Amino acid sequence: MMPTQSALEALKHLRDPSTFQWYVIPLFAFVVYVYAVEVERKNWKLIFAGLAFWGMDWFNEIWNSLVFHFTQFAPVWGAPGKSAYEILIGLNIEISFMFAIAGIAFAKMLPEDKKMKIIGIPNRWFFAIVNSIFCVVVELLLNAAGALTWDYVWWNAGAPYLIVIFGYLTFFIVSYWVFDMKSVKKQLATLGVIFSVDLLAILVFGVALGWL
Repeated sequence: MMPTQSALEALKHLRDPSTFQWYVIPLFAFVVYVYAVEVERKNWKLIFAGLAFWGMDWFNEIWNSLVFHFTQFAPVWGAPGKSAYEILIGLNIEISFMFAIAGIAFAKMLPEDKKMKIIGIPNRWFFAIVNSIFCVVVELLLNAAGALTWDYVWWNAGAPYLIVIFGYLTFFIVSYWVFDMKSVKKQLATLGVIFSVDLLAILVFGVALGWL
């Protein structure tokens, strides 16, 4: 099976340092600023929720790259458009910075009372579902613009259900779960597991085997 044109385009720029653009630096500074503000406020649960969201995205991006490796057809989603640096076949540095702060932004919407219901739905689930749908709507626009590509019939604009569930809902569930943990120790332990799995996968599948 031959790779799709979009996959070939993404591979062309994969981890190519010549694509670097200086706007990456202020983007990075903005991410640092967002976290620094919450550190200053000692808003640890918000910081941990943001990191959990980001770590879950890394997990998704790794298995997405593995899908391409094993099929040699296409990743489930690809990012072949212009970027200052393409980290993985479906992840560029701009997307990664966005996910790094998205979890903080979305967790700020949560009511203090986690038992409160909105139209009869527990508010954590309500916001997880609504925000997941919102994110997929954004992806639909990116796909229409050709910045984000989908090459499988079960993961595209005509069948967005799996994108909602596995593309975002899992992120929000884990992020909000970490946000509501009573113990900083448990929050740190959970983040440790998430990022340890990510790092191990990168070291094994990326560095050692070269599959990413």
